[in-house]
Amino acid sequence: MTPWRPWTIPNAVSGLRLLGIPLFFYLLLVRENYFWSLCVLVIAGATDWVDGYLARRLNQVSRLGILLDPLVDRLYIAATLIGLALANLIPWWLVIIIALRDIALLALIPFLRQLKISALPVTYVGKAATFALLWGFPLILLGRVDSITASVMAAAGWACALWGTYLYWWAGVRYFAQARTLLREQDHKG
Repeated sequence: MTPWRPWTIPNAVSGLRLLGIPLFFYLLLVRENYFWSLCVLVIAGATDWVDGYLARRLNQVSRLGILLDPLVDRLYIAATLIGLALANLIPWWLVIIIALRDIALLALIPFLRQLKISALPVTYVGKAATFALLWGFPLILLGRVDSITASVMAAAGWACALWGTYLYWWAGVRYFAQARTLLREQDHKG
């Protein structure tokens, strides 16, 4: 079993990423500074890879890190969605579609507890969805920064965001299938 180990370098990186969320809201909604709010998102997206790499490289994989990393990813996605919708940069229907997937996955919690599992393993589809969303929304924001390539960035951002939304739902369906398989296996054993 993986140890809890809260005081690790990868967990510190995840904690710093978490602190960037209120900074993002402040820069986007209060200061209306698209460039610096974009910088926060880019740093958060880049360091999403760093914490996992450090955990493996430094042999500091922990149960807290296994839970914290995807939680921070989800919080960034939620914060970005809400922030961009409040700033009228994306429509609220996109926020609802993505939120419904996470709400649906909450239904898995009782079944996972029954199986004595705290979380299902992150899949490559889930990682690809997170990657697309964590880069799509910043590109949409970059499309609002006055530049020659703004329209290209906005189009690329929308492509990533819509593809990421599809992958996000596909990963959710796969999580349900994985939970169903685990429940069936437990029923056959019991």
